[in-house]
Amino acid sequence: MAEETKAPAAASSGESRPHSDRPERSGPPRGPRPGGGPGGPREGGRKFFRRKKVCKFCVEKIEAVNYKDVRLLAQFVAESGKITPRRLTGVCTPHQRRLSRAIKQARNIALLPFAGRAQ
Repeated sequence: MAEETKAPAAASSGESRPHSDRPERSGPPRGPRPGGGPGGPREGGRKFFRRKKVCKFCVEKIEAVNYKDVRLLAQFVAESGKITPRRLTGVCTPHQRRLSRAIKQARNIALLPFAGRAQ
C-alpha cells in the first residue's frame, strides 16, 4: 500500500521525464552558428559596416506623398506587389504611413497593380 501512494506523488512532484517519442541527440556538439558571434569566422577579419538608412522624403524635403506619382510609389513596392517595409527602405514612420496610404489609393484606381506578375 505504501508503494501505491508513492507513485502518484512522484509523478506530481514536477520532475520532468524525457519524452519517449523524441530521440536522444547524438553526435559531436554543435559549434558556433555561421555568421559570427564570439569565436565565429569574422572574429579577426574586417567588421561589416552598415550605413544608417535615411528617409528619402526627409532628405529631398518631399512633404506630401501624392498617389498620382507612380514612379515614386513603384520604388517602394516589391515585384510581388507588396509594400516594402520601412526597415528595408529606411523611410521614417510618418512618411511610411503616407506612402502606404498613397500606394493603396493608387492600387484602387489602377495606377499600381495589387499583385505582381505570375510565375
